[in-house]
Amino acid sequence: MSAQITTAEVVENGKSPYAVTIRVSGFELVGDEPVSFGGGNTGPAPYDFLTTALAECTAMTIRWYALQKKWPLQRVDVAVTHHKDESKKDFFDKKIHIVGSELTDEQRSKLYDVAAKCPVQRTIENGATITSQKVAS
Repeated sequence: MSAQITTAEVVENGKSPYAVTIRVSGFELVGDEPVSFGGGNTGPAPYDFLTTALAECTAMTIRWYALQKKWPLQRVDVAVTHHKDESKKDFFDKKIHIVGSELTDEQRSKLYDVAAKCPVQRTIENGATITSQKVAS
């Protein structure tokens, strides 16, 4: 939850027409498209990563808030689904399960409210500025 610069590098890896190797923050991941989209299904697709980022950020934001308040949150589980309607508008549906038998109703309610403040959700809701640069070969 810090203001840092993140750089992701993506290189085609030849395992399918769309398969890529992703390097970000010291991790190496793979990405691809499903077979139904012409890929090899060797890794998550781009929208899989976006949906995962929203779920991960939501859980981490809830956990961060509970830690700051020293509230007895035992566990938080988040499931996010993404789809587009006929007009290609994006919809994300978050299901949040907060586990903590000692949480008060007020604390639990606040944690659900905090879930909507995760940075990834705010980025999606507010949009972002994207610039592209051509790099000579």
